Amino acid sequence: MNSEAKTVNVFANRNYRLVFLGALVSELGALLYNFAVGFYILEISGNNAFLQGVYLALCGAALLLFTPVGGVLGDRVNKARIMYVCDYFKGGMIILATVLMMILPSPDAHIVILFVLGILGNIVSGIFTPAAGAMLPNIVKPEQLQQANAYFSIKSSMETILGVVLAGLLYATLPMNLLFLGVGVCFIISGVSEMMIRYAHTPSPEPITLRLAVSDMKEGFLYLKGQKAILAIMGSALFINFFMTPVTGNFIPYFIKTDLVNAPNYLFDSLLKPELWSSVFSVCIGASSLIGAAILSARKQEEKCGHKVAVRLCLLAGVMIVLAAGYWWLADQDVSINGFLLLFCAGCLAVGFLLSFINIPLSTTIQSRVERNKLSKVGSLVSIGSQGMIPIASVLAGAALQAFGSSVLLAICAAGFTATAILMLANRHVRSI
Repeated sequence: MNSEAKTVNVFANRNYRLVFLGALVSELGALLYNFAVGFYILEISGNNAFLQGVYLALCGAALLLFTPVGGVLGDRVNKARIMYVCDYFKGGMIILATVLMMILPSPDAHIVILFVLGILGNIVSGIFTPAAGAMLPNIVKPEQLQQANAYFSIKSSMETILGVVLAGLLYATLPMNLLFLGVGVCFIISGVSEMMIRYAHTPSPEPITLRLAVSDMKEGFLYLKGQKAILAIMGSALFINFFMTPVTGNFIPYFIKTDLVNAPNYLFDSLLKPELWSSVFSVCIGASSLIGAAILSARKQEEKCGHKVAVRLCLLAGVMIVLAAGYWWLADQDVSINGFLLLFCAGCLAVGFLLSFINIPLSTTIQSRVERNKLSKVGSLVSIGSQGMIPIASVLAGAALQAFGSSVLLAICAAGFTATAILMLANRHVRSI
């Protein structure tokens, strides 16, 4: 079996090709939509950043609240059916919202429509994501899971690199209504692909009721309670995201708007506006993630990865420490803004490469270890557990930036990241997987 897995690429699997194509088209549509909405709300509201923040907070809350519902449905309903129904529903909502925006041209009407669409769209995403996340173990061989996840990571990296550029070009050249219609069509195409997925599904023997849903959620919690290694991974992911989000979400825009904009000159200032350096950083992360995922896609899947992942997390903590010290010395002390730009680009390359060697093995391990009939529930709980504190991290990081500046924020993030890495390295349950 192992020799067959080495010679037969996972793309030979028809179901995998259909899932991959559907994810590629729908995620590209989501990227274009999120990029356009973020700028469009600012454009029609007179750069009201608070209104944009409220929009993001409501969308995030809707996603978190309905992800457990998606976990329950994903373990009892055909996962492919959930995926294509959600994509059809989301595509139809976007097209309907676009028509309403054409009928009601006032900015206030557009804001209301976008808020409603954002909340409903994230409710649908909360139902969609657990089913999609649990699909791969049902359609590929166990020894091909790492390769399957690696190709998905490559796809995400390519979308990060090319999608941001494409989104900027389309936003600048196309009317908003036409761009939104295109996004709606992307979700419809994704649904068509997902309708053709076939796998062995055992229907739920009992109707899905509220009582049954609550019972399933409780079952998921109790199952996780007994999986000490997965709980340790979930806790580590919680704090990794808590200390990483302020760097990508708060520090980078603040650095660009303060240090870089006010610098008398900077690297490639004749070609790049300050804001475009944010895209440069994203491309560095995406490119190195792609390389890491490509390497893993060609490697044999390891039986145990816990210790190696913990070591890689320690290396990532080292990168964070270097970036924090580098900012304090090169940027905060006015030694060389260009030196920090080069250092941060190198740091982004290292972060992207290491993240691929952390995320892909951990995702593969969770998919391999969790029972298939509980995978959606557990996946939804892991998702909530690892991302639930991101909004809090963003608020606290904003307050820290306002009160103490970038050097203190980066020092706090580096210290927290290092503590998380050391605890994960020392955890005996992590070493067992």
